[in-house]
Amino acid sequence: MLIHLCATYVNFYKFTIMEVNMKLNVKAFALTSGIIWGLGLFCLTWWIIAFDGATHEVTMIGRLYRGYNISPVGSVIGLVWAFFDALIGGAVFAWLYNTLAEKLKAP
Repeated sequence: MLIHLCATYVNFYKFTIMEVNMKLNVKAFALTSGIIWGLGLFCLTWWIIAFDGATHEVTMIGRLYRGYNISPVGSVIGLVWAFFDALIGGAVFAWLYNTLAEKLKAP
């Protein structure tokens, strides 16, 4: 009886693992990525302004995000750039994950 219950549990466990195909919601993942990266860069900029002051120097990120620098206006420009950058990157990542998960799922 106990052996039969253990065998049934193992078979059920294998069945549920094989049948589950987790997919990401592309829109939700992209929007979440954009919000987190945009607000993260915005808060980081204000953190630097609070301790070092506005420097208006072009940073490494400022070379990628045109107009971004350590200033109040630069923080808003960085917020917009970072939001759209991560929005596109998150959408590509979620789409690629879903595509590969579909092709590589167990038979």
